[in-house]
Amino acid sequence: MDLNLPRLAVLVSSLVFVHHLHASEPSSAAATQADPLIAQGKYVAQLGDCIACHTAKDGAVMAGGLELTTPMGTLYSSNITPDPETGIGRYTFEQFDRAMRQGVTPAGDNLYPAMPYPSYAKMSESDMRALYAYLMQGVSPVKQANLQADMSWPFNQRWGLWFWNKLFVDDAPFVADPAKDPQVSRGAYLVQGLGHCGACHTPRGIAFQEKAMSDAGTSGKHYLAGETVEHWRALSLRNLWTVEDTVQLLKTGQNRFATVSGNMAQVIHHSTQHFTDDDLTAIATYLKSLPAGPDDLPPPSLPLAPAAPPATLYSSRGGLGYTQFCADCHRADGGGVPAMFPPLAGNPSVASADPTSLLHITLTGWKTAETQTHPRVYTMPGFARLADDEIAEILNFVRTSWGNEGSTITAAQVKQLRGQLKPVDGPVTFETPRLADMLVAPNALQVVRGMRLHLQTKALLPDNVGNALNCTSCHLNAGTVADGSPFVGVSAFFPSYAPRVGREITLAERINGCFRRSMDGKPLPV
Repeated sequence: MDLNLPRLAVLVSSLVFVHHLHASEPSSAAATQADPLIAQGKYVAQLGDCIACHTAKDGAVMAGGLELTTPMGTLYSSNITPDPETGIGRYTFEQFDRAMRQGVTPAGDNLYPAMPYPSYAKMSESDMRALYAYLMQGVSPVKQANLQADMSWPFNQRWGLWFWNKLFVDDAPFVADPAKDPQVSRGAYLVQGLGHCGACHTPRGIAFQEKAMSDAGTSGKHYLAGETVEHWRALSLRNLWTVEDTVQLLKTGQNRFATVSGNMAQVIHHSTQHFTDDDLTAIATYLKSLPAGPDDLPPPSLPLAPAAPPATLYSSRGGLGYTQFCADCHRADGGGVPAMFPPLAGNPSVASADPTSLLHITLTGWKTAETQTHPRVYTMPGFARLADDEIAEILNFVRTSWGNEGSTITAAQVKQLRGQLKPVDGPVTFETPRLADMLVAPNALQVVRGMRLHLQTKALLPDNVGNALNCTSCHLNAGTVADGSPFVGVSAFFPSYAPRVGREITLAERINGCFRRSMDGKPLPV
């Protein structure tokens, strides 16, 4: 798949799903709690994730000013606080409703479809009135002028959006299908409307519109079938996992099969973790009711059982690269660490036919979603310092191990995405020696065996280790990482004087000292 989204689709995704915010809740929380309508409106705002785009980093809540860079120019989110001069304080409900459903301001200007009004048009009148009450009475007014967009021609001609709206926007509210279960209908309302899930997860048409705004009709097969957005693969949501697993992911950012990444981590943080359990269950039930698409992977019902390390783990360049840079967190069996580091065995981003998200994470790094259930954020560093062919080797190993059946990734694909993302790497303390290069050494079997003794010390030398430690417990990444007690150059220090024993010792004696003390075990024979 072409990794370049159509330009308008990039614009939409850039505006709707940029969530690098650290905003606090409005100061008028007391008013929100006192008035049921305002409280309902606050919840509607969370369902719609309004805070994400309308709050700049370190800025006032809902005051706009978030810079949104697109291939067509730069936009800035608008002030939606009730300030009468710079915000929406003078909007009547009818004007607010028109902006939300049709994308037209009181002055008659067309909004860019960055604001997902094609989805918000499905909102019920009661939810719309509650949201209006919350923004007018539950949000503190902030006097902050809106910044003017700097868009290139012809995208700065907003009148052209009138034709686009005529073709693709239906401003009629959602109508539940009486033949469907009320819980499924509630989930459909939330997913299709306020949640605007299709903005990322539905493929785009020739005019860059979402190919379907719901699962109804002949075009409904495209709804939520997956799309590539901002160099992330928004996976298909059709027939997704079990209801319980989907609820857990939306509430906590992780489940038995996966951990969210990219912009979705911020969606979880700002929006879905705040949904009621009933609404989360309704969403998950609706998604489960959608028939799987032709390119969808079969949804697993159980996580893969821990597998034996792949046969090529220590005999291939990809396997040794994985051992050096990935296995400390994701483990030799690909199982990861529950609630910390996601499993790679059966992981949807790993197994996806489109490897964009996997490449993105590898090049730029990753963070877990910050939620009430998992308040501590775990991170993975980016590995942009690895060469394109090295990354391809490692990811191909991952995509063909532990039952994964992913297609081959080429170094050219890595190079292309690297050029688009332009990842910034930190300072290099020293060039990390590559374990994969051991395979060309004249004594390859010997040095690989030595590395395995370092990684699997307890398992391979049970008579010599008296506790549960391995050498890698102290010397990280097989002793090759800076600031992790590396072995790089250590052989040049021996023989050397050891104050502990009061004499000169060899490297072999230093190693046996670790077995006696750190590992509470017995020295190795020569």
